[in-house]
Formats: sequence, C-alpha cells, structure tokens
Amino acid sequence: MLGLEVIERKTSPRGSHLAFLKVPNSDELIQLTSFPPSGPVTVQEDLSIWPSKYNLEQTIALLNAKGIRITDGPTTTILPGSRFIFIDVLNGYEIELIERPAGVKIV
Repeated sequence: MLGLEVIERKTSPRGSHLAFLKVPNSDELIQLTSFPPSGPVTVQEDLSIWPSKYNLEQTIALLNAKGIRITDGPTTTILPGSRFIFIDVLNGYEIELIERPAGVKIV
C-alpha cells in the first residue's frame, strides 16, 4: 500500500469524475479521472505518472514551438484559481497539465 489518502471527489464541468489523492510526505496530489463518454480505456503496463508543477505560460510556449496541439484550455478554475490545459498524446489519451497558485493544495 502506498499510503495515499483520498482528499476530495467531485465532478468537473465537462462531466469527468475526479478523485484527488494525497501523496505521503509531499504537497503533491495525484488526480484520477474517469470520463464515461470516452468509453473503455486500455492502459499499457509501463505507464508512468510523475508529480510536477507547471508554469503554464512557459509550457504553452514550449508546446506551440514543438507543434503539440492544446485540445482544451487554458482554463482557470473559480476557486482556488488553478489553471489547466489538456493535450492529446498517442492512441487517444489526454494529459492534463495544471498550474496552481502558491499555497493552494487542491486544484
């Protein structure tokens, strides 16, 4: 057991079911997302997830320079003011990149 603690569950404006898990001994969170309209998803065995914080403006500039299309966003949440974008990756998977204001623990 990794010792992850469920901090919050909610449904996004897009209809995604979200669960935020607290990483032990860290300020980082892992967000699990289910988007039922996308249908079943098969994930390869070697999928890697790593926590990181993004400067969204720098990230958008880098993605644009590399020709990587942003599929949604940037979007700013009302509370607590986090910003995020989505990009498509191979095989129809989507990755969300989130920038949180200083001191904000949950997106």
